[in-house]
Order: sequence, then structure tokens, then C-alpha cells
Amino acid sequence: MELIKVSANSRSTAVAGAIAGVVREHGRAEVQAIGAGAVNQAVKAATIARGYLLLDGIDVVVIPSFGEINIEGAERTTIRLIIEPR
Repeated sequence: MELIKVSANSRSTAVAGAIAGVVREHGRAEVQAIGAGAVNQAVKAATIARGYLLLDGIDVVVIPSFGEINIEGAERTTIRLIIEPR
């Protein structure tokens, strides 16, 4: 399954559409964000995607967690959101 990466400049509605599409196709989606602006956009997108999926009769939950990645030799903390059916 593809990881959906969100930045502070991502459009929340576009990310929401991607999340909804991945959930419909694969049953769950995983979103990654680094930084406050990106986390804000990711949470808004997950909220919008939940509304899109409810129209299709799919009730999802969002499960947040921390992650670690290495960017140019520096460890960075990420926020990961798992979106899956309830």
C-alpha cells in the first residue's frame, strides 16, 4: 500500500480524495506528516475523507502514531495516521 505524504502546502481536499480512494481500493490508508503545518493539513484531510467515505457507507476511524525517518542523515519525528474502517 502506498504511503500518502502530506506537506504544509498540500490541499486538504486533494489529500482527502486520495485517502478515500486508497481506503476504497485497499481497505485502509496510511498518511505521513512532518511538522505542525503538515499535521494540520493531514488531520483536516482525514476529517474530510471520513465524510466522503460515510456517503459510501464506510465508517472509518483515524489512529495516530509517531514514526521516525532519516532525512539527509538527521532523524525526524513523523506523525502517521492510519485510516481504516471501524
